[in-house]
Amino acid sequence: MDWQALSLSLQLATATALLLLPFAIWLARLLAWSPFRHQGAVEAAILLPLVLPPTVLGYYLLLGFGGASPLGQAYHALTGRALVFSFDGLLAASLIFNLPFAVQPMQRSFAAIPREVREAAWVSGLSRWQTFLRIELPLAWPGIAAALALTFAHTLGEFGVVLMVGGSLPGETKTIAIAIYDQAQAFNDSAAAGMSALLLALSFVAVMLVSRLGRSVLRR
Repeated sequence: MDWQALSLSLQLATATALLLLPFAIWLARLLAWSPFRHQGAVEAAILLPLVLPPTVLGYYLLLGFGGASPLGQAYHALTGRALVFSFDGLLAASLIFNLPFAVQPMQRSFAAIPREVREAAWVSGLSRWQTFLRIELPLAWPGIAAALALTFAHTLGEFGVVLMVGGSLPGETKTIAIAIYDQAQAFNDSAAAGMSALLLALSFVAVMLVSRLGRSVLRR
């Protein structure tokens, strides 16, 4: 087991899930309840990471984060470091390619809450913020938890985008998925098999959790 790569992957997955949480809740709630012009285009853009080959998405992110890009230049001016081939760049890419995994389950969960429930809360004297905290979030919790589980598991297993944006710098950008690839390339089958089994187990648990939470949403 490459413990350094596993630790880095866990840090990346945790940071991605936590940082995406508030934005994904806001966006999912907006898409579920507040139809707007060009909503279809926005939803299509959110879903793009699901259908784009990881190398294609990684290539465009590499261009957007590179030293010749405005974002890359601004980051270098602020920190003195390049955004690509760094943990910060890896995290920024992870937030983008995990957006559909975070938004979709939450959107379905918010959409399943009847409008009458919110209106009853308003009539009872609750403000919109109180209604959100005391009514909407508890009812949407299965979708939020499912989104967190999917985002966490997908981040652990992502390979193409991570390799394109971060490379394979030990302790900085080398994740467990890249470590598996390196071990397989070196014909170290036992190490590759052990790390692959760990990711398989984590992914299975995440999928089971999402399935169970999805059924709870449908039963409401």
